Amino acid sequence: MKTLNENAINEHNSQSKEAHDHKYNFLTEQVPDGENIIRKLTDFQIAIPSWALGNGGTRFGRFAGKGEPRNLLEKIQDVGLLHQLNQSSGAISLHFPWDVVEDMEAVKALASEYGLRFDAVNSNTFQDQKDQHESYKFGSLQHVDPAVRKQAIKHNIEVIKQGIELGSKSLTVWLADGSCFPGQLNFKNAFQNTLESLKQIYAALPADWKMFVEYKAFEPNFYSSTVGDWGQSLLYATKLGPQAYTLVDLGHHLPNANIEQIVSLLLMEEKLGGFHFNDSKYGDDDLTAGSIKPYQLFLIFNELIQGMDERNMNHASDLGWMIDASHNVKDPLEDLLQSVEAIMIAYAQALLVDKKALKEAQDKNDVTQAQEILQHAFRTDVRPLVAEARLRAGGALNPIGLYRDMELRKELVNARGFETIATGL
Repeated sequence: MKTLNENAINEHNSQSKEAHDHKYNFLTEQVPDGENIIRKLTDFQIAIPSWALGNGGTRFGRFAGKGEPRNLLEKIQDVGLLHQLNQSSGAISLHFPWDVVEDMEAVKALASEYGLRFDAVNSNTFQDQKDQHESYKFGSLQHVDPAVRKQAIKHNIEVIKQGIELGSKSLTVWLADGSCFPGQLNFKNAFQNTLESLKQIYAALPADWKMFVEYKAFEPNFYSSTVGDWGQSLLYATKLGPQAYTLVDLGHHLPNANIEQIVSLLLMEEKLGGFHFNDSKYGDDDLTAGSIKPYQLFLIFNELIQGMDERNMNHASDLGWMIDASHNVKDPLEDLLQSVEAIMIAYAQALLVDKKALKEAQDKNDVTQAQEILQHAFRTDVRPLVAEARLRAGGALNPIGLYRDMELRKELVNARGFETIATGL
């Protein structure tokens, strides 16, 4: 059952429509390409991961939220609610075996009711499941024991089968494999074992699917990671074939990594598959996108737009866009609304960059002018454009304001209770 209806959204929008129109009209006088930007913003959709709909945790504990979705159908309802509010969250990404599909037709029907599609499906070989025969304590696809590798491969192939039924078109493989101490494993053998395992999974992909190989510098292993950086991921993707790509998680880098440069080079090599958006202060903090480094997010989008336009790529569909965050102290739905807003703002700001002027400055080694061009776009308040795109699509001018005014979290708690858990952690 839908929590929101069109009348509730329209009534709430009417309260701030006059103020919005004033800001929007003022901005469009300065932005001649506003209509084109709004069309691009409307098309641009961010997938919501099912595991982000509840409170995450730390190594010290997990403080459960209230009214978290108890099953897959309720997770779809939550993403549907987000999409009703912002009209920019039109996809859900499932994680197996956490997201048990007991009734495939009911799941697909509910997603369709909310206008949602199923984005990348995600496998889990970083933790042992109940009644699992082999343990992943010392790795999965890299493991020295062929029986463990076989089990992990089988799981990934089962995830692909689930994804086919859902209408997904991609598989994300993130590996916790690695080592905590020197001498624990043979690096070359670990790489080769992982590659041979990935080859078997890759062979099970439908012809129109993609495999995303994610990387991570550390955690849960702190001496080595089998896919420790973008170079190693690119190496796997290149060896696997044309359907394999590198997936960039903004938190999966060592401090001060130049992520916008990484993005540019992966696009150049035609091996960038997509993004997991979040933000970080220290490492893989999984914080709200844009909450710590909004300028970096803008610079990443600037490289993305330049690289995609050079190859005539569709901004909305040719790469995978997804949030990957963990909410320890916030209402998860409010946090996700903030993340989507920040992503849309950075995208809109990057669309404002005068690409011709920037190239001229670069060709003249005019460093000052190049900085001025970028920072002019970044410092432009594009929120009225983002809000106008939401408004035209049928969303709320102020999604968090409407969410709070209608006390939607209280409604979810009343329906589901206080002690519910959305993730498998």
